[in-house]
Parts: sequence; C-alpha cells; structure tokens
Amino acid sequence: MKKCLVGGAFIIVLIALGVWAIISCIPPPSKICGTPGGPPITAPRIRLSDGRYLAYEEHGVSRQNATFKIIFIHAFATFRRDAVIANRVRPGFLEKNGIYVVSYDRPGYGESDPHSRRSEKTLAHDIQQLADQLQLGSKFYVVGYSMGGQAVWGVLKYIPHRLAGATLLCPVTNSWWPSFPDSLTWELWNKQTKTERFAMLITHHTPWLLYWWNHQKLFQTSAVMQSSPTIFSPQDMALLPKLAVRVSYKNQTTQQGVHESLERDLIVGFGKWGFDPMKIENPFPKGEGSVHLWQGDDDRLVPIQLQRIIAQKLSWIKYHEIPGAGHLFPNADGVAETILKELLPIPQAS
Repeated sequence: MKKCLVGGAFIIVLIALGVWAIISCIPPPSKICGTPGGPPITAPRIRLSDGRYLAYEEHGVSRQNATFKIIFIHAFATFRRDAVIANRVRPGFLEKNGIYVVSYDRPGYGESDPHSRRSEKTLAHDIQQLADQLQLGSKFYVVGYSMGGQAVWGVLKYIPHRLAGATLLCPVTNSWWPSFPDSLTWELWNKQTKTERFAMLITHHTPWLLYWWNHQKLFQTSAVMQSSPTIFSPQDMALLPKLAVRVSYKNQTTQQGVHESLERDLIVGFGKWGFDPMKIENPFPKGEGSVHLWQGDDDRLVPIQLQRIIAQKLSWIKYHEIPGAGHLFPNADGVAETILKELLPIPQAS
C-alpha cells in the first residue's frame, strides 16, 4: 500500500513538473492596442491585407511635395519615434532638401499589431503595403538600423523593383548564413560567453524555449536583453546621453508585450532565414540607384568581421567602415546627414 502511495505521489510530482514546464514556456497573450485592457491608439495606422494594423509617423516635408521618400525601419528595442535619420539632422535639413521620412512600428512594437509568423518576406510586404497606402509612388528608399536591417534584406530579396535606393546601418547578421566561412563562424563563436552561446542555440534551434530562458531566474540571460554595458563601446557610452530623451516614451516600445517585440526579433533575426542575403543580386545593374552598408569597427553587437565578408561577396554594395565607431554611431553629430547625402542625389553643400 505504501509503495502504491509513494509511486502515485511520484507520478503526481512528475505531472506537476511537466505542467509547470509547459506553462513556463508559454508567453502571456499580447496586450493589443485598442482592445479592452490594451494600450490606447495614438498614432495613425494603416490596415494590412491580413487584417493587422501598422502604426507610423511622418517627418520632413509632406509626401505630396517630397523629392525623396524614405521608409525608415527601427532597431531592436526601439520604435517609430526613434527614426535616427530624421531626429539627428539639423533643423530644416529635411525640408531644405525635399526629404520625406516615414518611420513605422515593426510588428509587435509600439502600436503595430503583433505577427507571430513574421519573416523577412512578410516584413518586406508590410513595407510595400505601407508605401502603397501612403501613395509614395512606384519607387522609394529604405533605411534599416540594426535589427531593422533584416527588413531591408527582405526588400532587396522580394521587392527590389520598388527600390530607388537602400541603406543598411550596422545591420543584424546571422552566423548561420551559409555563405559565411565556417572558420570565421567558429572563431566568433568561441569569443562569446557560455551564456550567449546557449541563448543563440535556443534562439536558432528551439525558439519555443526562448520565453522561458529570458524569464527564468536560475541562470544569467542574454546581455542584449539586459542592455548590459558590455554591449556598448566607449563611443557608444559617450553617445548614450543623446538618448536620454527616450525616457519620456521608452515604455511605449514594448507596451504590447516583450515576447512579440524583443523576443520575436531575436527569433526572426537569429533563426532560420528563408534565403542567404549574400546570394542577392544587384537591384541596380545599370547604376540607377545604390545600396549602402555602414558599420563601426568597434561595434560590440554586430561583428565587423561578418560585415566585411558581406561587403566582399556583394561588391555592388557601397561599404562604409567607421574607425572607432560602435553600434550607436548614427546618433553622433553630423552622421545622419552624411548617411542621407550618400544615399540621395542631393547637393553636397546642403
């Protein structure tokens, strides 16, 4: 009898642990903007073909009077209000040069609905629908910062015919891209801490465990999720005071939930891509536009060694390497204007 009781208790404990483990891996539902209990809708939004809403913000001249129309794609842990190419230029620069910029919340960020199945392809089609509904014309420019670079790669792959030009600012790279040499991949892998290696393995191979990993208390989690000082270079640390204004609206970034914004970014950015970006063909074979890639050589988030390989394999990309610069270099004085002048055919004296 006692053996039966002990055996029954053991089974109950196993079941309880199993249930706990399953619950620990399931993220809470998102707090969708405009729904009961969800954040309010404050930004203009478009409705996409699948029923989702995309929030956006406009900068510079009106789109009707613009000479140049740019769609800006924000970085990890930021949202539409963090449009560095609009916020870090001199007052009047956009207007003087006829530049219109629209920045939007990627799915799950700010006031854009989450999309649990987002990919490079769906991100590209979101951009195309945004351009069409705002009537930006048959061609437009795109600028993607950091994780926003993934959407730019998607545009280059899936809708290159819509591009007038493109810029990648220290774009996310994925060590699992097949065109990276194994020797370099292993070299960079061995430089990472055991914690970062484990997080990368979970993100790539078992993304359904990522929520549990980022919220468990037994082990240290990713430095990126913690915004650890170790991810910032000396120049980045000097630029951080420029971002102090974000304190007033920072909470809006992930107000719908961390999983469908930050964690989904990691899953999509470092998971299995639908294509190898280094197999993309030049969208401007006749020189009718240009693609630029900017990278600081002291970036602690995106390895410069990987960007150099990309620049070598895609020789049609105009590669700009900035000595001493970290991941936040677009916020430095004058850099945003330089980036725009390289992308757009505007007078250099502007």
